[in-house]
Parts: sequence; C-alpha cells; structure tokens
Amino acid sequence: MNSSLSNSRVLQAVEALKAGDRRAAVHLLKEKLRFGAMEGERWRSVAKLAFDIGAIDVGLEASRRLAATAPATPERLLDYWGNLANYGQTEIARLAISKLPTAHRQHPAIAHFLGTIAGQEGDFVAAERHFRAALAITPDLPQTWFALAMIKTFTVGDDDLAAMERLRVRLSNVQPAILARFLNALAKAKHDTGDIDGAFALYSQSAQLRQKEAVHNRDAIDKFADQLCNDFTPERIATLRPSENYDRKSIFVNGLPRSGTTLVEQILVSHSQVADGAEINLLRAALIPTRDYSFAGAVDYEKRVGEGSDPWGAVANDYHDMLAVRFQATGLVVDKTLGQSHFMGLLMQALPSAKVIWMRRKPEDAALSCYRSFFSSAIPWSWSLTDMAHYFRVEDRLHTHWSALFPDRILTVPYEELVREPNVWIPKILAHAALNEEPQVYDFHETKRSVRTASVQQVRGPISTARIGAAKAYERHLAPFLNAYYS
Repeated sequence: MNSSLSNSRVLQAVEALKAGDRRAAVHLLKEKLRFGAMEGERWRSVAKLAFDIGAIDVGLEASRRLAATAPATPERLLDYWGNLANYGQTEIARLAISKLPTAHRQHPAIAHFLGTIAGQEGDFVAAERHFRAALAITPDLPQTWFALAMIKTFTVGDDDLAAMERLRVRLSNVQPAILARFLNALAKAKHDTGDIDGAFALYSQSAQLRQKEAVHNRDAIDKFADQLCNDFTPERIATLRPSENYDRKSIFVNGLPRSGTTLVEQILVSHSQVADGAEINLLRAALIPTRDYSFAGAVDYEKRVGEGSDPWGAVANDYHDMLAVRFQATGLVVDKTLGQSHFMGLLMQALPSAKVIWMRRKPEDAALSCYRSFFSSAIPWSWSLTDMAHYFRVEDRLHTHWSALFPDRILTVPYEELVREPNVWIPKILAHAALNEEPQVYDFHETKRSVRTASVQQVRGPISTARIGAAKAYERHLAPFLNAYYS
C-alpha cells in the first residue's frame, strides 16, 4: 500500500470530522489500520485522534502498534499499557508486564505503573510497595512521590515529608507540569500535618504553574451558556425530530468535580444491574455530528441527514456502540463525564429514556477540594479562585435551566443531605434510576472496582460527614473565591 495514500486517510478523517461525519472518520481510521504500514511515531497521532472521537478499539490497536515498533522503548510500552488501563483492560497490561524479564520489571517506571493501577483498585498496601520500590531505585522521582502522597496520611516529623522537602530544592529545572504535580503532593503532606498556611501556599504555587498550560476563557463560557439558555427552550426543542431510540444502557451522574459524583457512581455500581462506570466522555464523541454542541448545530445536523431518518437515534446508537466497546458488559453503566451540563439538551434529545442524577455541594467546600486536587486533565478554571467562582456561577445557571426543562428526568442530590441521610437519599437515587433497592448498595465501599478519580480513597470507606465544612479551615485563604462567588 502506497504510504502517502495510507497517510492521506488520517487527513481525510480529520476533514470528515470538520464536516461532522464521525462515522466516516472512524471508517477511515480503520482503513488506516487495515492498510497502513508500521510507521512508528505516526501511530501516536492515529491513537490520539481515535480516542478523541470514541473509537477505542482503533486507538488501542494504534497504540499497540506504536509500542511494537522497533526499537521498543519503556515509554512506548507504558503509553500502551496506560491506554489499556484507561479503557478497562488492565489485565492485558499486567499479563504483558509479567512476561518481561525480571530486570525489566524492576524498571522504576514500571513499578510506578503497577502502583498506580493497584491504588486505583483500592489495594493501597500493594500500591505503596510498588511506589517505594520505584523510589528505592531512583529516589528523585517527583511523579512517584506525588502518587505515594495521595495514598498516605502524613504526620508531623514524617520521614517522607522530610525527603520531599529535600527533593524540592533539587527540582528547580524540571518541567513546570512536573514541578506543579510535586508541589501539589507536598501541599497535601502539609495539609495532613495541619500546616494550613504552608499547604495553601504550595497549592497556589502549583496552580500558578498550571496556568501556563491553558487559559480559562470567561467570555467564551458566558457566551456558550447564554446560547444554551436562550436556544434550548420547550418551544424550540419541540421543533427537533424525536429520537426513536428508547434503549437505556447508562445512568448519567452530573455535577462539578469533587461534588460527590464518584460517591454516587460507587453506590450505583454496587447494584446487581449496574456493571461499571467512569468519566467516559463518549457522548461528546457521539454528538460530533452537531459540530459545536449548540442548538444551531443540532438543526444543521438534521438538515444534513435529510427527511425520513432518525438523526438522534443514530447518535444514541453510536453512543451505545462505544459503551459496548469500552465496558464489554451487559449491565447498565454509570456515565459521570465532567461537563455534561454543556450538552445536556442534546443528551436528553438523543436519549429520551436517560435519567440524570445531578450532584450539588456547598460551593466553598467544592472549591477548596477542586483547588487542592491535581486533575490529570487540564481544567483551567480550577487553577484560579476567581475563575473557579465564575465557573461555579455558570454551572449554577445551567443547573437551574436544565432542571426546569427536564424536572422529571433530573434528580438534584445535595451532597450534604446524602451523607447525612443515606437511608433517605439512596432509595431516591435508586428509584430515579429505575433500580430496585438492594442491601449491598449501602455497603458500596466493599465493592471492588477500579476508580480513577481523586476520590479513589474516599469511596473505599463508609459514607461520612467528615468533609462537610472542610473549607472552614481555609476560609481566610478562600476569600477571593468567596467574594467573587457570593458578590
């Protein structure tokens, strides 16, 4: 196969996406796999594009081909194994690692990876063992110190805290993103010891470094929210063609990060009819035909497909097909993708049987938790207290708008009430999701599964009110958020 023809398929896929034709783009990427030669680093861009549009099987195969390209490198292998873990195929990665020569398995990066997946599965003893094995080989690993800090509680005089303080002096020339992660870990250690001032100073330094990655565009967010609220009205929604796809394969959990969404996810996946859940980000890919997730984009999509078709049923079919590849399970799955409020109208249009559980939490508690969390993906508004206040107010507005439009399909759950009265709220959540009550959902922390969010530790313990009012200790430091949000 001519190399230029093979490469042109990727360019054609990009053009298809610009035109809103996701299916054509997926087909072209599959043709790339079928006819493309082993092209080294070029497979990386194929994998990224495939993952971005929800073509998980294509992305994993492209990632595998990159890892198999000579010369094999730890970085490429770990990239492939990380992608497997991201999409629920951790055992394949573990098996591949088990077949490596002993000397290779002792590579610090591999030990770090094994620690990461052990932590996600709730085996914190094994996770710590792997992280310490990596640090025993190479003590100056800021990412591994971060991972270790996230699963342990520091005390005053902690030897690990002293070691991290010494390492901080030696990290002046590392990449800003790596230094930001390490400073966040050191801040967490200070927080554990009760040094609130020291912790907040480090959290702020970490956030300031991350501000170089991207900018929170307030005007763009405001404009988009205005557009959603003005365009998605009962009268205008009624002009769209109804979806003919009434299949129900997911339960949606929405809310700001650190608002209790992972807690609700864990409760739901403890039910016998629910197979799994994650921040899967697949509906956004299914909605690519709208191009910009706007009402105007929805109308344009309907015009392009023409009369006599089921455009929103097609979106639902694509979403369900992606779910099947991602989870390979027959039960319901929990979709707790961040930012679903930005396409809630289209979600409800494509999936007329969908039910949404929307978590709400006291703003300052959620803000502090967001500011303290080092999110693996870039969330620019979380790096500034005033940007966070702006974003929270936009989310407040969208919650009010969508809840008024879909009162029977959206259940608002206050985090504080859920943790104070689980026996009241868990039945409400189950009923809204059309699930019968089962006793094990109250012991959700005993459910064994991989959790990839910052709540990985919290959901391993029984429900607790301990985090209500957490912002009180940082009230003075949170003044910029409080003033901007409540003004």
